[in-house]
Amino acid sequence: MARTPTYNIPLGFEAPDFALPDVISGKIIRLEDVKGEKGTVVAFICNHCPYVKHMIDAFVEVAQDFMPQGIGFVAINANDVTRYPEDAPDKMLLFAQQHRFPFPYLFDESQETAKAYFAACTPDINVFDASLKCVYRGQFDASRPGNDIPPTGEDLRKVLQALCEGTPLPSQQMPSIGCNIKWKEGNEPAYFKN
Repeated sequence: MARTPTYNIPLGFEAPDFALPDVISGKIIRLEDVKGEKGTVVAFICNHCPYVKHMIDAFVEVAQDFMPQGIGFVAINANDVTRYPEDAPDKMLLFAQQHRFPFPYLFDESQETAKAYFAACTPDINVFDASLKCVYRGQFDASRPGNDIPPTGEDLRKVLQALCEGTPLPSQQMPSIGCNIKWKEGNEPAYFKN
């Protein structure tokens, strides 16, 4: 379990489009399908990562609270399922059902979407404003497996609340920490090797 932080890039970039299969509906989902009126959360997760397992129910609660307020949510799994079969699409569906995902759970088999978003870890959370400009790449909250802080999504909630209310966004952003994305052999992006 390699502790890997969010890759640090300047905010303000536009959300890259994608067209990926949703394991829940069986449909191909594009960014436009999940875009929220006030903002959009694009989270890279997987099934087996202890960091994701630790926060996933609280993440679902945040989505349930903010989707009705105009925030779109989508989760994407880009792990190499040949080496990590517990992250395969059939297991993704079970994971989504077990945790009652109210948002699509997409499989990025080529890992190209993860690269387009400079994803490095699970969970890796990106928040975009109504114009699909990135305003947050950071932690869900300060909770981690074993540190006795309950997961609440405090950091993400502050960002989403500001987007919903049109108030200034929090200036301090702590990177997420999690397991590294399981890149296919020879497919590691250059930014991940740095």
